[in-house]
Amino acid sequence: MQLNGIHHVTAITGDARQNVDFNTRVLGLRLVAKTVNQDDTSAYHLFYADEEGSPGADLTFFEYPGALPGAAGPGMVHRVVWRVASDEAIDFWEKRLEAEGISTRREGDELVFANPEGMGHGLVVANGDPPLAARHPEIPAELALTGFEGVRLYSLRPSSTRQVLEQVMGATAAGADVLELRGPSRHGSVTLDGAPGGLRPMSGAGTVHHVAFWADNADHPRWPGYLAEHGLRSTDVIDRHYFHSVYFREPGGVLYEIADHGPGFTRDQTPETMGQKVILPPWLEPHRRAIEARLTPIDDPRAAWATA
Repeated sequence: MQLNGIHHVTAITGDARQNVDFNTRVLGLRLVAKTVNQDDTSAYHLFYADEEGSPGADLTFFEYPGALPGAAGPGMVHRVVWRVASDEAIDFWEKRLEAEGISTRREGDELVFANPEGMGHGLVVANGDPPLAARHPEIPAELALTGFEGVRLYSLRPSSTRQVLEQVMGATAAGADVLELRGPSRHGSVTLDGAPGGLRPMSGAGTVHHVAFWADNADHPRWPGYLAEHGLRSTDVIDRHYFHSVYFREPGGVLYEIADHGPGFTRDQTPETMGQKVILPPWLEPHRRAIEARLTPIDDPRAAWATA
């Protein structure tokens, strides 16, 4: 029941067009799928990742147009941490982000910034796993983001969060407040930070909805029973079309998901056409016209590359 670190992170945006621009043009991620939240089909679900749409580099957003800004507080992930390959890459991103009007700061070896809606990001030099990078005409391959290093969260009950990570999810200590999840395919970390005093959690634009950890396909169906054996209530396995999911809320308040690598984004797209049109699972296809009428039109962000 080993977990391969972070599978994906899902957050909330109030502005899909701005979100696509920042994540593709600025961060250099690839828009690999446009679909809807299966639990609320009025909301876009946008997926960004590396060139192949791999687990371990998949940042996703629900769009609720005009959503008010949220605030990360106890019981929430407050920062997504990405890998880059070198100190030169850190310098590159510091200059690139500042040129886009994005303020940055150094916290030790980590370059910290926020997206336009206030969602926290960090960059660290980390190697060891195969890099998961997307192509971008302005970002040299050796300087690109190469997948998730981990997440940083505020817990309502840090000792209980740590206990679940270590005793249920197989994490090991990698520092005073850092737990590492290392599986057969990849690894990633969860850092437990103390929340600033008086900070109240509020879901909204610029906040993380949940973090998903990556289970191998063979192990995934066992997770609901395994969690129940450890006193944790979860959903059954849910078919999310591109992968399968099990959700539970850990004792510190953060919503966790266990996801497999499923059929992936090429289930109904080719590698060349990923992200170009709205994809619906078969059970929603009969409602396509009504669903698309409620969604913000989004152009393929790579459409202009051929003429740039």
